[in-house]
Amino acid sequence: MKFPIRKTVAHQEKTLTMDTQAETVLIHSPSGQLIGSLPWSEIVQRAIQHFDDGDYTHARNYPRTPLALKIRYATPDGKQIDSLTGGVGGGGLFIESSDPLTPGTIVTVEFALPHRPDHKLKATGKVAWTRNKPERYLLFPGMGIQFMEIEEQAQKDLIELVEALNRNRLAS
Repeated sequence: MKFPIRKTVAHQEKTLTMDTQAETVLIHSPSGQLIGSLPWSEIVQRAIQHFDDGDYTHARNYPRTPLALKIRYATPDGKQIDSLTGGVGGGGLFIESSDPLTPGTIVTVEFALPHRPDHKLKATGKVAWTRNKPERYLLFPGMGIQFMEIEEQAQKDLIELVEALNRNRLAS
């Protein structure tokens, strides 16, 4: 089933396609190129999170994918914490944490992409949302970080990796 986006200005002319076999929503550009996907489980989780938190105001403008990367983040008081990502995208990432920071908190993050492990990417972001408890033993607690500052080339590299991983996952 295909659904054209008509009212959301930032995404007009894109199309959502429901893949009921894979339980996935696929997002296509106006030219029909696949630009992202979301499993139904994540859509359900986000709806529950929105209901639980009462405020889920940030929007994603870039494709994302599940990916575990080692990450170091620093809190405003300078405390550095090592963790893992649960997903990444051009606009931010999810950091697994049993003690997520408060939404609105500014953090700096440092991580490397798998194909360039010696090249650290750095960004500043804010905690956009939190998941304070595990969901069905599949989704870890943690926090969604929305990038506020990231080098243009670093963001391009991240987007290219996400798109390549998503294409590869869909092909298999």
